[in-house]
This record gives sequence, structure tokens and C-alpha cells, in this order.
Amino acid sequence: MEVYKRPYDPRRPVVCLDETSRQLLSDTRTPLSCGPGQPQRRDHEYARGGTANLFLAFEPLAGQRTTQVTAQRTKVDWARFVKALLDGPYATVEKVVLVQDNLNTHTPSSLYEAFAPAEARRLVEKLELHYTPKHGSWLNLAEVEFSVLERQLPQRMGSRKQFTEVATGWTQNRNRATVRADWRFTTADARIKLKRLYPCIQL
Repeated sequence: MEVYKRPYDPRRPVVCLDETSRQLLSDTRTPLSCGPGQPQRRDHEYARGGTANLFLAFEPLAGQRTTQVTAQRTKVDWARFVKALLDGPYATVEKVVLVQDNLNTHTPSSLYEAFAPAEARRLVEKLELHYTPKHGSWLNLAEVEFSVLERQLPQRMGSRKQFTEVATGWTQNRNRATVRADWRFTTADARIKLKRLYPCIQL
């Protein structure tokens, strides 16, 4: 949380990263179009198309986000997404201050699993990693963006291609609007709300 209180520094941007899975579902019958006073109607039956994963990186003070749809969310998938961030939108910065949860794929070792040692080392040196506490992943602002996205996604998407198109369009619209996040949950608030997560020391 102290990380979120840092003033904006374009050389060391704070970026929140998270991922979520989505079940791919398609209609078995063409939905009936909406009309005056009549919403669109669709059959309750659907066809399953597997699942897809969405990586999302959100820079709250700049109001910019990057998304990528993948088939899975393995260590290598995470590593490739991080590399795409560091060599893409953050290619010219000194370090990326990366906020994530404690998932076992979110570690420097994943970079070494995906890339040659020299390349992995280059990427690690460009990261300042911060992890949300166990059972406290909601402290990651990327989850706020997922909440917004979920309310705007179509009810059914039958393929990874369609999911990618929808996610890309949503990302571009949010970035054009420069939608930022203003974090107001302080460390003092945390000591009250998350009291059970702090150690109790008896003298």
C-alpha cells in the first residue's frame, strides 16, 4: 500500500498485474434481436469452447492498461507477458514497480524458465517486485479493472479470437479515456481492517 502513495514517476511506473480465466461459451441457436420494448432473447442452451486466460497490467496513475489473452496461465505465459511489457510500453523506463499477488508463477524463476539466463537476468533487473499479502489480493488495483471489464463483457464469447477482440477494444477505449485510479486505503486503515493478518507479539 505504501507503493501506491509514491508520487508519479515516469522513470519508475507502478504497474499492477493480474490474470483471470474465462469460460468460452457460444450460442447453439441464433439469438432473437431486440425490438421496441423487447430485449434480446437467447436460448438457455450453449456450447462449451474451453477456457481462456486474460493477463492485465494496469498503471493506475497514468490510466493505461495492457491486456493479452492466452490459452493458459503457466509460468512461461506470465514470463512472456512480463517481457512484452518491459520491451513494449515500458521499454524506456528505468524500472517497473510491479504489484502482484502471491501466485507461484509470479516469480523471477519463471523468467529463467522461459528465457536464456542472460535475457532473464536483464528482465529481472528491470523489475521491482511487490506482492499483496495472502488473502489480500484485492489490494491489487488490477482486480478493480477486472471488475469493470466483467460488467462490460458479452454474456457469451465462443472463441479465444472473439475474447481477444473484445478485450482489445475495451483496453483501447479505457486507455483513450485515460481512466485512472486514486488509492485512498492507507496503512493505518490496513492495521484496523486487516488486523488478523498482522502478527501478535506478547512480551
